[in-house]
Amino acid sequence: MKKNLLFIMPSLMSGGGEKSLVTLLNQIDFQQYNVDLFLLDHNGLFMELIPEKVELLPLTGVYHEFRLPMLKAFRKLLRQGYIALAFHRIAFTLSNRGKRNISQREQYSWRHMASFLDRLPKTYDAAIGFMEKTSIYFCVDKVNAHQKIGWVHTDYDQMGMDSRFDHHYYKQLDRIVTVSEECANVLKRRFPDQQHKVEVIYNIVSPESIISLANQSKTDVYQKNKDETIIVSVGRLHDQKGFDMAIESCRKLVDRGYRIKWNIIGEGEERGRLEHLIQEYDLCDYVRLLGLRSNPYPYIKQADIYAQTSKFEGKSIAIDEAKILNKPILVTNFSTARDQISDGVDGLIVDMNAEAIAEGIEILINDKQLRTRLIYNLSRTALGTEGEIEKFYQLLT
Repeated sequence: MKKNLLFIMPSLMSGGGEKSLVTLLNQIDFQQYNVDLFLLDHNGLFMELIPEKVELLPLTGVYHEFRLPMLKAFRKLLRQGYIALAFHRIAFTLSNRGKRNISQREQYSWRHMASFLDRLPKTYDAAIGFMEKTSIYFCVDKVNAHQKIGWVHTDYDQMGMDSRFDHHYYKQLDRIVTVSEECANVLKRRFPDQQHKVEVIYNIVSPESIISLANQSKTDVYQKNKDETIIVSVGRLHDQKGFDMAIESCRKLVDRGYRIKWNIIGEGEERGRLEHLIQEYDLCDYVRLLGLRSNPYPYIKQADIYAQTSKFEGKSIAIDEAKILNKPILVTNFSTARDQISDGVDGLIVDMNAEAIAEGIEILINDKQLRTRLIYNLSRTALGTEGEIEKFYQLLT
């Protein structure tokens, strides 16, 4: 008898967690499992990667009205007779305005959003809230399942979340999965009475698939000039990713006479601020915000250096992908950096500021022997994590 699984995710717009989910879905043995997927937004870069055998559940209730602008939603709900929901919609907006921390906004506005979401009618063998916050809250509050699993993709300490709010939900989960040992240690410290539930499952990455996609582009994606160093970074345009430091370090490198082009793949709420910084530092010819790319791998493969300037991470899929493509890698010293990079062995770890980033890039540009050693060490390392799917199966027994 097949087991019935449900995965819950806000969207498949872009990002490491979203990529991790579609990779996992493509690894699942559909002879053993029926899989449903619940998304709050049916648009996104990775929608086309959902396997055909996964059932995408429709949005029901009045959630479409909830997503309208506040006043339009309020008026429409009143016209339809949903007086309580109309005031929940107003309360949702006020709750978001009342909290400066983005994570706490999502936490404390959940109860207002939840009013617009129906409980799912089906009972599952296991339900998986595949992202911290809303996905887990939905899993606990809106799903009938014999087993409930929550997934945390980042360093909990760095998100600024209210752990008292999450404790109410975590104690109702059967398992709490995270993506690295350091992230697991953080969760165990923050939720000591729930530490027995914490499991580590690494993000699934497939070298064969990534290399194949990287080779799809037969042309130069950068139109590289002679003696130019191409740097690439991948990530949401969010303060977490530290792209402001990348831009400042680029200015320092240009001032020192280096011919570089720094390409940033991703999209997000920081685009406007980053565009302003690029203009302020007079770097329009040196830093490019490329937006989303459904296949970023030719950009990584054809770059000279991969740079991850994050302020915090769980376990970066983009770093793993750059390792698979044997790129010289520079990362900032966020709390989980050493879970992925051995400094001087398969990449460089530098302090989390623009000057240290610039100096690290300088070293990678000038020290050919170091670059060769990093590339050689990566080429000799087994980097696939397809076997992590077995850990997931074990959770379901």
